[in-house]
Amino acid sequence: MAIKTEKELSEIQRSHWLKAMAAIELRNFGYAISLLQGILRQEPEFLTGRRLLRRTEVTKNKAAKKSLFNISTAPIAVMKAQREMKKDPKRAVELIEKILEDEPYHRQANLVLKEAAVAAGWPEVGVFALRTLLEENPRDVKVLHELGRLHHNLGQSDYEVEVYNRINEINPLDAEALRLGKDASARASMTTGGWTQAESYRDLIKDKDVAISLEQQSRMQLTGESLDKQIAEIYALHQAQPEDIDLARRLGALNEQKNDIDAATAWYQYAADLTKGTDAGLVRKVSDLRMKRFEREIAEDEEFLSIHGADHELYAKKSEDLKIAKKKHAEILIDDARKRIERNPTDLQLRFELGELFINAGHFREALPELQRARQNPNARLKAMNLLGRGYSELGMFDLAAKQLEDAAKEIGSMDAMKKEIVYNLGLVYERMKEREKSLNCMKQIYEADYGYKDVATRVESSYEQKMS
Repeated sequence: MAIKTEKELSEIQRSHWLKAMAAIELRNFGYAISLLQGILRQEPEFLTGRRLLRRTEVTKNKAAKKSLFNISTAPIAVMKAQREMKKDPKRAVELIEKILEDEPYHRQANLVLKEAAVAAGWPEVGVFALRTLLEENPRDVKVLHELGRLHHNLGQSDYEVEVYNRINEINPLDAEALRLGKDASARASMTTGGWTQAESYRDLIKDKDVAISLEQQSRMQLTGESLDKQIAEIYALHQAQPEDIDLARRLGALNEQKNDIDAATAWYQYAADLTKGTDAGLVRKVSDLRMKRFEREIAEDEEFLSIHGADHELYAKKSEDLKIAKKKHAEILIDDARKRIERNPTDLQLRFELGELFINAGHFREALPELQRARQNPNARLKAMNLLGRGYSELGMFDLAAKQLEDAAKEIGSMDAMKKEIVYNLGLVYERMKEREKSLNCMKQIYEADYGYKDVATRVESSYEQKMS
């Protein structure tokens, strides 16, 4: 796809483009959206226009008052677009854009936009759709994998490396991301133009000053002394220009490179405050660094507790520190999920994710309404019912827990991973209800399918030993 620029628009289209930008300045978002949608219907390759359209939709939705009685029609519209995609993917893109006008971060709509755009021969629009979702939730590993594959198909190895590096930061145990990232890095090195002909990398860069600057930055990354010097130099500039956002951002990046998470967080927060919270990238960065800090604390405390016994003088303190760090980590995740729901109150997948976070944090009562709504999502229904069973059980509502898990188990035919977890949890509920035979029957169902699942073998076999004794 050849991305079109503003210069390539027709005279009428350029006129509408200018009117749209003027309308945005006047906060007449509805008119601006109408104009931009009209341009994109004629010039779908005009990616700058699509980006401005999405920014306008996001701004409009943030400014709009939320109504508790609004019922989203997005799921039906998405299904219609999916059917249309098989016949006319270009038309499907137009249909999806109408959905995104009211719910710009709608997960399924953006995923269908990506599929339709690729099918229509506009892969860059597909990349844009995935990056829109990551703007909403930068830790969505599934979307990151989709983006990595798309960059691979486009031959954009550098971007591919960046995506897989992000996945590895979120989940260091993702073996596929590690492997694909290494492959992409190798391709990026091989395909960089001019390496075989140039005598030095400086010959590859026309601007020698830029080359020297890059060389200095490279050396700076290798030595802590140079890094400290760079921080001092930027800080001196910051003192002279304390309102300069880029300098604050740069200090955040340098301290992050130094692995001083607290200082990096403080500088990114300072930069975000200068923008009055309008720079979503800075806000996300602050959130990500806080998450990283708590994840590091959790890992350090868990390692200490695994090595030292309860008789160690610091064991009690480390146990309490671990509890606090996990609680703060969970609170950040919950707060982030709540903000996403505020922007997309009808997204049932987000409801499930928030309910799951509440369960993991031990906030069982708060989890119930989210998981009850999430049952309406076919993709999350069984997981939501399983978690509801756990929540009811933890609250002592054993009859409700048993019913929820029984209903969920009936909906699954084979003893797959999901059914094993549901039946196991049902067995635990029966056990707490003093229904020993029902509990044992659950464990036997799993035992027959998977001998090594959790502790079912011990539970089942010990029951026979008791009968023989």
